[in-house]
Amino acid sequence: MTIMYNVKSKTAEEFISDAEIRETMQFAHEHCNDRNLIKQIIDKARSFKGLSHREAAVLLECDQPDLVDEMFALANEIKHRFYGNRIVMFAPLYLSNYCVNGCVYCPYHAKNKSIRRKKLTQEEIRSEVIALQDMGHKRLAIEAGEHPLQNPLEYILESIKTIYGIKHKNGAIRRVNVNIAATSVENYRKLRDAGIGTYILFQETYNKENYEALHPTGPKSNYAYHTEAMDRAMEGGIDDVGIGVLFGLETYRYDFVGLLMHAEHLEATYGVGPHTISVPRLCMADDIDTADFKNAVPDDVFYKIVAVIRIAVPYTGMIISTRESEKSRRRLLELGISQISGGSRTSVGGYVTPESEEENSAQFDVADHRTLDEVVGWLLDLDHIPSFCTACYREGRTGDRFMSLLKNGQIANCCLPNALLTLKEYLRDYASPAVREKGEAMIKRLLVTVPNEKARATAAKYLEAIDEGERDFRF
Repeated sequence: MTIMYNVKSKTAEEFISDAEIRETMQFAHEHCNDRNLIKQIIDKARSFKGLSHREAAVLLECDQPDLVDEMFALANEIKHRFYGNRIVMFAPLYLSNYCVNGCVYCPYHAKNKSIRRKKLTQEEIRSEVIALQDMGHKRLAIEAGEHPLQNPLEYILESIKTIYGIKHKNGAIRRVNVNIAATSVENYRKLRDAGIGTYILFQETYNKENYEALHPTGPKSNYAYHTEAMDRAMEGGIDDVGIGVLFGLETYRYDFVGLLMHAEHLEATYGVGPHTISVPRLCMADDIDTADFKNAVPDDVFYKIVAVIRIAVPYTGMIISTRESEKSRRRLLELGISQISGGSRTSVGGYVTPESEEENSAQFDVADHRTLDEVVGWLLDLDHIPSFCTACYREGRTGDRFMSLLKNGQIANCCLPNALLTLKEYLRDYASPAVREKGEAMIKRLLVTVPNEKARATAAKYLEAIDEGERDFRF
């Protein structure tokens, strides 16, 4: 299977080659019933080294029930091999919905007059962060529309400093991930120096023609500048980046292949692939009707997309948001998802003051309305460890250092005890009595499974110290 594009090029239309995507889709269509080939690809994936975009496209096109079941089982096995049963918890924090772009799928677009425009002051950010800390969150993803006057980089940097500076009771935000518009190498250096975790930017779609139609006006309309953003982020010293598409804007086959080609490009060019891959689906919003978009992805196809991404890119963290329902999120946890949000608000200032429909400032409608405590209890019932861990980022285990530990399995001696320690903090400080009881039972059961004897003994000592009021231990 020859890859017909320049994977190491830093030019968008060369490392995301339209011709290669179309040839890959055609190849997958022609071989979707080739059981021998599909079994060979699945067997190759059992080495836990990943797959090429072309191999993955063949699996995605396959609709033979027994082979699809085999893929689903393998995706679950790969997720547990790399991440165990840990599920990292986070929440989005929307700073501002002012935007100059004309994106036709987003209610922030500049022509929308019905959405309530709002930008948080630093004092309002402080109130939002305290509300999030009082839920138990330790990791945030900050979001803002693209507006050079309302949301300049200086505002983002000041907001990050504010967030990191807030200590309330036992609460602290220990990792701030950033999802803002594509910017310059110099600005990425400033974000790195501000201590961000992951820089996240969704491509929306990799189809250049469709991308330009979906982004008719504003700086985001520049396909190349947007698509090459992760290269500039890497050059600016940010070694944890998160990619994703908005499934439903383009045919899912096209964007699936483009997404994997982007991951291959980062791995080949910088020696480290995406830290995370997000898989949002288009959903209803203020003046956005999903019926206006013809490429909606049904659940059964969406589940297969997630499973095959997990098989193809086994090392990456996979994120699902509250765009998805409780039912959908439960199924996706079985197919490779390793990070979810909980108790989310997608409105500006929504954690302190929930909005009415008449005052809507939200980017999209939330499908899972449960509180963080309800989500944590639900995960415990499903035998997942809700993890609030940020240790790798704070210990400098980022980029290739994190990936090398993950790929050789050594990260388990850090991740499991760190997950248990942060769960213990949550249980002591924020959990309801019922959730606390479930969580304490899980910690007791899983502590003895920490592989390294010394790490196990240290974790036990730290857990006792948390009971006595100490906080923030990490491996």
